[in-house]
Amino acid sequence: MGSHKDAENPEAPEAPKATLPTPVTPAGRDALDAILARPGRTVIALDFDGTLAPIVPDPEQARAHPDAVAALAALAPKVASVAVVTGRPAGVAVRHGGFAGVPGLERLVVLGHYGAERWDAVTGTVSAPAPHPGVAAVRAELPGFLDSVGAWQGTWIEEKGRALAVHTRRATDPQAAFEALRAPLTDLATRHGLIVEPGRLVLELRPPGMDKGVALRDYLTETAAESVLYAGDDLGDLPAFATLEQLRTEGTPGLLVCSGSTEVSELSERADLVVDGPAGVVRLLAAIAEHV
Repeated sequence: MGSHKDAENPEAPEAPKATLPTPVTPAGRDALDAILARPGRTVIALDFDGTLAPIVPDPEQARAHPDAVAALAALAPKVASVAVVTGRPAGVAVRHGGFAGVPGLERLVVLGHYGAERWDAVTGTVSAPAPHPGVAAVRAELPGFLDSVGAWQGTWIEEKGRALAVHTRRATDPQAAFEALRAPLTDLATRHGLIVEPGRLVLELRPPGMDKGVALRDYLTETAAESVLYAGDDLGDLPAFATLEQLRTEGTPGLLVCSGSTEVSELSERADLVVDGPAGVVRLLAAIAEHV
């Protein structure tokens, strides 16, 4: 007859907790210790594309990693807040992430368009200022502009509402197309009062004055966070890294996590911890949830 030890003994040993990776820097190790010691005063802030969702050729097909929502829902009730900080419209990130109406994510916040938009799970609504007029002007001019510089083949425009992005990932030589377009698109953006934000084979034309670093600092001030984890994968995440580096000099522990990519060495070289893409981010979040 088979053993029924576990059924008969409700105090059977629990399964071992997931192993937490060790940050490579002293500041990173101190930050992880602070997060584990005071989770209720910690903000977990995360990029979306490339961090919670795998990078795909068509951004409209991007979806959060299959285990991301479960990991977030397990961690969110144990920390001060979870915030998704993204260049996407807030509502798009919510839909593609599957964040709405999830038990455990009642206090989730999505800061879209680099903080220009905000979605709060508690209300289910997006708040945002009026759009920059330069975006409409560039929207009208961009197709003809790309045609005039001979950039149509393999490039395409992503409509982002308060911004526009030109992708080169489908070009014959994606990096060469990216480099060739960088200066002309910067000139176009400047004429209309916009800036160009370079990313992984994408050039985004958007209003100035807002980036992930500004959005993150404002949100951390609002929440009175005593420690913070930020995970990102792209050049647009560098301002958030810079904000955490500055906050560390001011006494706030911050853990910099890179969702591993060979395309953006600038980020991985500054990170305290490099994980294996969105799957690695999800494992890290789940492990933290087990340990707090």
